[in-house]
Amino acid sequence: MSSFAANQATAPAEHKTVANWLRSKSGQKVRVGVLDGQRKDYFKGSAAVKALLSPAYAKLKKVPKVTSETEAVQLLSQLNAKGFFLRVQRGDKVTSTKKSPRTLQVIRQQAFLPPDYYVWLLEGSPLMIYLGALGMVAVIFAGVLYPLWPLSMRIGAYYLSMGLLGLLGLFFAMTIVRLILYVVTWLVLSPGLWIFPQLFADVGFFESFVPLYEWDYPKKKKSKKSKKGDKADAPPAAAKGKAPAPPTPATPMSSVLPGMAPPPTPSFGGTQQAFIEEIPDDAS
Repeated sequence: MSSFAANQATAPAEHKTVANWLRSKSGQKVRVGVLDGQRKDYFKGSAAVKALLSPAYAKLKKVPKVTSETEAVQLLSQLNAKGFFLRVQRGDKVTSTKKSPRTLQVIRQQAFLPPDYYVWLLEGSPLMIYLGALGMVAVIFAGVLYPLWPLSMRIGAYYLSMGLLGLLGLFFAMTIVRLILYVVTWLVLSPGLWIFPQLFADVGFFESFVPLYEWDYPKKKKSKKSKKGDKADAPPAAAKGKAPAPPTPATPMSSVLPGMAPPPTPSFGGTQQAFIEEIPDDAS
């Protein structure tokens, strides 16, 4: 990603302002995907176009003016060329849960199209990254100096570590109990019952404990092809609830002779019609 960062550094200041605004202040829907094993934020192109056409963007200063969808697409194409985001293709979900992120794959041919999806390569402010790194170094340094801590701080650290170990042990105990309960219910009351079914799903911390329990029913999915096939096989008249009309019998060619009228078409309604047949006079 260093090459993308270098390319972003060469972008004009107004493009950086637009990218930062779209990234954090535009209010567009942020989606989470998995790219090369890492969680990345991505968005849909049409959402970015709407954001550039919104009144909030019009109030910004020192940014390119956007008055039409064509101008918005041109500006976003320039941001794409500078590596602020890349065009990707969405794949399957990582897990079977509803909120599971999808896998992302970078498309070799880059272009900005509103219906497509784009992954953000613009990271946060470098200042925050540097402050986070300094904080980690400070924590490690404080741990090394543990023997020099005052007695009260060491006692507090001891109780804190015991509490964390207790939470970890509780987590392992809950995992074992839910597995035993699932096996028992699967043998007695099939299908099995899961406690905290999303405990190991790729979701947030609080979502891992919702719902409290769930039966392990198999999910049935009806393919779209079968639905279309059923509609295609069904006759139009039967689909509307009407009885199909009786077929009209074809008139054989042998019954139509010169000088004779063809036989009448039989009626299916029970009403008979009379007709007059003219026979030509003999030449004699």
